[in-house]
Amino acid sequence: MCGIFGTLNLEIANQASEIFNGLAHRGPDEKGFTIKDNVELYHTRLAIQDLSPAGQQPMHHHGLSIVFNGEIYNHLELREKYQLYAESNSDTKTLLMLFERLGMKMLEELDGMFSFALYDQRQKQLFLARDRAGKKPLYTYQKDKDFAFSSELNTLYQIFKPEIDESSLSAYLYLGYHYRKATPYKAVTELENGHYLKIDTQTGKKEIVKWFDMSTCYLNRSKMSYQVALHELDQKLQTAVKRRLDSSDLDVGSFLSGGIDSGIVTAMAAMHKPSLRTFTVKIEGAYDESLLAQKVADRYKTNHTVVDISFDDLKDDIEKILINYGEPFCDSSAIPSYYVAKAAKKHVTVVLNGDGADELFGGYRRYVPYKYHDFFNAGGFSKIAAQTLLSILPVANEKKSKYNYIYRLLKFASYKDILHQYSSASSDIFVGFENQFLQKPNLTAIYEDLGRINQLHLSPLNKLLLMDFQTILFSGLLPKMDIATMAHSLEGRSPFLAKEIIEFVPGLRDDFKINCLSTKFILRDLGRKYLPAELIDQPKRGFEIPLKNWVDNQLKNIIGDYLFSNNTIYPSLIQKKFVEDLWVRKVKISEERRAKILFDVFALEVWYKNINNTNKKPAFSRTETASTLV
Repeated sequence: MCGIFGTLNLEIANQASEIFNGLAHRGPDEKGFTIKDNVELYHTRLAIQDLSPAGQQPMHHHGLSIVFNGEIYNHLELREKYQLYAESNSDTKTLLMLFERLGMKMLEELDGMFSFALYDQRQKQLFLARDRAGKKPLYTYQKDKDFAFSSELNTLYQIFKPEIDESSLSAYLYLGYHYRKATPYKAVTELENGHYLKIDTQTGKKEIVKWFDMSTCYLNRSKMSYQVALHELDQKLQTAVKRRLDSSDLDVGSFLSGGIDSGIVTAMAAMHKPSLRTFTVKIEGAYDESLLAQKVADRYKTNHTVVDISFDDLKDDIEKILINYGEPFCDSSAIPSYYVAKAAKKHVTVVLNGDGADELFGGYRRYVPYKYHDFFNAGGFSKIAAQTLLSILPVANEKKSKYNYIYRLLKFASYKDILHQYSSASSDIFVGFENQFLQKPNLTAIYEDLGRINQLHLSPLNKLLLMDFQTILFSGLLPKMDIATMAHSLEGRSPFLAKEIIEFVPGLRDDFKINCLSTKFILRDLGRKYLPAELIDQPKRGFEIPLKNWVDNQLKNIIGDYLFSNNTIYPSLIQKKFVEDLWVRKVKISEERRAKILFDVFALEVWYKNINNTNKKPAFSRTETASTLV
């Protein structure tokens, strides 16, 4: 895993030390730099494949130069298929040879996670590309004729100081993440998953190409029987796991929760690698999955470590954790992800995980009703009925309760607007409080995308799964794990996001995913082959984050200091009175949602003060503090 940076028509080699410092956590082992014509390429390396000097970057081959971040797990298979030969076993070298043979059509062959910049000196063309799911980040900066790209938003900001985009920040507050191409800056965009950018380096002409479209995988409906599908899934997932073990010259470990996703991955990995290192999180005050994880570890005789997370140091670490993202980021599960990655790095440099399984197979409870009813196109009567019931029911406060599930079901059934409905079913932060915004959120892109998906000839369940793949997985969940792991120079690998799995699972019948009330049915069935019986019917939990407790206790003072200082940005975006009323519980809202909104705004302020060069612990000049509002 690595960090990449580059420019076109800019001469900034005198700032190389700043660039390398900004990318160092992504690649602490080596750094490299080259200038070819009007293109500058920078690279920091986390050496995992081909640890010899032949694997160093930028890498050159027959007039081609590349800086590459990621792993191509099937690259040796592709060398054999296309009869490519090189002394180095580097997957980066394979990319250069494949490009020489196939051009950018090579992307369709790759099983891997990647972002890269490839300069063809012969044709004077620069290509930037990302993988199917968007596992590895890539941001571009464009102002007039100046162009740059980077793995890190923080590094782009440090070098170019782009102007803040307030409408994008409002959209972040509303959604809880920056949607797809959006960033906090006017001159910076994110290259989307399954896309590449082609630039003529002489004329500056640019073309964005969508080389992979997830919707085609859903439209390609499978007619195979259940037993055939189960067998195919088993074989494809075994291949994905084995590739991710074999494509490393370092030890590979595995995150192991008490759930079926990481359990199956771990079981398959342990069959290929004796004494596999496994890591389970045990969170103080949350449901303890370590006992279930231990059963898997015992069955496969893994070298198992239980990571106890107490959050005693959270108030000292929270700013550092959030600043790593380079943009406002409010998913509180980033916090335990950070700590477990830190613990795993003490033992391994590469770790497997179960990312993507829930969004592909239907792992969340909210998917169940969409299997049986089209909430996106429900009639007016059902919406009025849902609104009426909500008006007389008490607010749901217990996140995991059956009542909360029913209450949220009524909420997203009550909305006529597709974005309100989708956001209510997923992030559920500012839905219903749109009148509190002073700066209108820029939500055009997500409205258009959700509307387009809703017009596809897909079942309601598959529409929701596709929406989640394109929204919360790409814009929230994958960046969360990428930043959490790379903050500690740890590489995370996701077998469920393998080429063959992504292309196979969407086309399966709905009842293979949701069967009666059972989520990810076929995956649970596969789990019966590999896992102890106690794990199979366990509900989806994920990291059980005590956010309400944090907001009211460990983080109360620091959140209050940030929200009620003189130097805040959120009052230009939303009504400050609304935040003040939330703080003193004058808004009719569940405790869980209150905590989410306050943390959402807090994450914005941590980002804002960081880019304004505040100290780690700001010396606020307060006109009113959190305590004066209690």
